Amino acid sequence: MTISDHKGLAKETICRALGEFKITVDDKQVQLIQQYMSILQRWNEKLNLTAIRDPLEILYRHFCESMFAAVAVPVPSGRLADIGTGAGFPGIAMKIMQPKIELFLVESNIKKGTFLAEIVRDLELTNARVLISRYEELSEELAPLDFVCSRALGEFGPFLEWAAREQLSAMRTLLWIGGRDLDEARKSPFWEWQEPIAVPQSLQRYLLVGTKKSR
Repeated sequence: MTISDHKGLAKETICRALGEFKITVDDKQVQLIQQYMSILQRWNEKLNLTAIRDPLEILYRHFCESMFAAVAVPVPSGRLADIGTGAGFPGIAMKIMQPKIELFLVESNIKKGTFLAEIVRDLELTNARVLISRYEELSEELAPLDFVCSRALGEFGPFLEWAAREQLSAMRTLLWIGGRDLDEARKSPFWEWQEPIAVPQSLQRYLLVGTKKSR
């Protein structure tokens, strides 16, 4: 698929939106975003990958919010596992932003896993693996991790306990979280939490970064 195949958002629109998050991208990254969005919208007609249908809202909510973490935390490289990745956010968007990331996409739904494999192949992403599994059943397959992250989890307690397991060797955890859930997540006794980072252009959404406590 070439850039001429895309009928999505223009380069100027993408760069302007990312600029509101203090993110700059090159032409290759813009093309990857356009390509990703094109495939996502096509698959979304048959498989409910995201409830958001408007391309501009997809850009802001999925791409901008995900890529913001790659520069705000920052995550320039290292091994990152995206748990319950769904349509590939935040993991693939962060990989576009920081190509040196070694990425593991963990998704239990087989059809979504098939979509993820197509994205990885179509975008020609290197050092990116799709693992179709429940995260609770994984450990050594992912270890050692620099980051374990999630953007769509409902229950934080079990996830944060799993992420702190010695077998996983995860150094830091990264959550995209609503303001009402901050206190619940920070109750986890396994992590030292930084001050939440407000996500631009959002209503009460934050990045929450934790460093694993030494035993």
